[in-house]
Amino acid sequence: MQTALHYIDGHWLPSIDGQERVGIAVDPASGEPACHFSEGGAPEAEAAVGAALQAFEAGLWAHSPRLRADVLLGFADRLDASKDRVADWLVTLNGKLWREAMGEVVAAISELRYYAGLARNLFGRVIEVAPGCHASLEREAAGLAVIILPWNAPITLLVRSLAPALAAGCTVVIKPAPQTALAHNLVLEALVSDPLLPPGVVNSVIESGSEVSRTLCASPDVDVISFTGSTAVGKAIAMSASHTLARLSLELGGKAPALVFRDCAIDRTIAGIVSGALVLAGQQCTAIARVLVDDAIYPDFSRRLADALKAVKVGRGRDPGSDMGCLIDRGNRDRIDALVTEAGRNHRVLLRGRAPGGLPLAGAFIEPSLVEVEDLASPLVQQELFGPLLVIERFRDEDEAVRRANATRYGLAASVWTEDARKARRVAGRLRSGTVWSNTHNRLFAEAETGGQRDSGYGRLHGAEGLNDFLATKHYYHETLA
Repeated sequence: MQTALHYIDGHWLPSIDGQERVGIAVDPASGEPACHFSEGGAPEAEAAVGAALQAFEAGLWAHSPRLRADVLLGFADRLDASKDRVADWLVTLNGKLWREAMGEVVAAISELRYYAGLARNLFGRVIEVAPGCHASLEREAAGLAVIILPWNAPITLLVRSLAPALAAGCTVVIKPAPQTALAHNLVLEALVSDPLLPPGVVNSVIESGSEVSRTLCASPDVDVISFTGSTAVGKAIAMSASHTLARLSLELGGKAPALVFRDCAIDRTIAGIVSGALVLAGQQCTAIARVLVDDAIYPDFSRRLADALKAVKVGRGRDPGSDMGCLIDRGNRDRIDALVTEAGRNHRVLLRGRAPGGLPLAGAFIEPSLVEVEDLASPLVQQELFGPLLVIERFRDEDEAVRRANATRYGLAASVWTEDARKARRVAGRLRSGTVWSNTHNRLFAEAETGGQRDSGYGRLHGAEGLNDFLATKHYYHETLA
């Protein structure tokens, strides 16, 4: 059985002290062990930070934009050559559909090539503030960056932080999720096999607990922390980083609403909501979690949406007939099942999803559910559920639709479904959300920034602004008059 190792200062290692500690990653579709991973701790985290700091302070990486661009382009090419193998392991370790896994890897390749171009275009500016008095504002690498990753989209979420960090000239320590560490390492191999990459520029330490993360976040040598995950953990990281004042980029939880108006194209809207809600089996922070429907079409729309969700085929990720894969583990499957059971005591359950027949009992499969909720204070509305459990709500007019949509602390993503383009733009402007789509959902690109508001975090990923969290501005003043 393969083992995912740490990567520190140019070497693949099971541990720093020679005492190998091993965890097991499970295939969530079967419940069977899939691979091993090395368990890291404070010693591995400290060694990785030391290697990255040495590479930043003593090396030329931060001052070599053409080298950084070449490394990123080579990374993209080698990842492209190995994309089938990476996607295959991603299906095994994550349970997602093959097309979702391949789409994730292809998007990462695109992102690498995008930031390779930006690496050679980090322009500052010069101003003459008075005769002969010049101020140069120079953009330079922020320093040592830590990237902490979840399991749900481990390739995309790695590259969208790693690519701009490397393009900016930072050195990096990565803490991947243990569930998908082997897929992570396959991607990392496509980078670190490049002889142009100096040792210590990129490091990776695996753990199933929190000791590595705590050590990294408390280190005074860390300048930037990029974290994707739950709001609760993001707040804990912010508290820890307050002692060192490390810069933070946090993309946290979401509760994405889809606002459905009476003039929408109903067939297209239902198909779009099913797709937008069940991406990665609902285990994505931008996935549709709440469906807000105009009273005028609510009875028909809610019935048709329930029918469409009921028709979704839940199955193995490699089955081309599957519409949705499994959850990351049985614990999360049982958690979603319990939430639906509890919802039935206080709310109207329009569709009750269960573990489907014909699949391994030990697998983490569950069908979609749809629950009607009126009370905005309900935990089903206010809490991130992270699974194939949708809430459907009514609204009477545009003002109520916006009020309900903004009634949670989350503000990561939303969508507006209407044939009236002026209405869509007007409503989007009133939604407290970092991204709003019109008549579609989950359309993400390397060129376009994303990020959240309030409990969904701060900072921006993707796009030109994605570099900002990994860059600092230096003011250099000089006089030319004698």
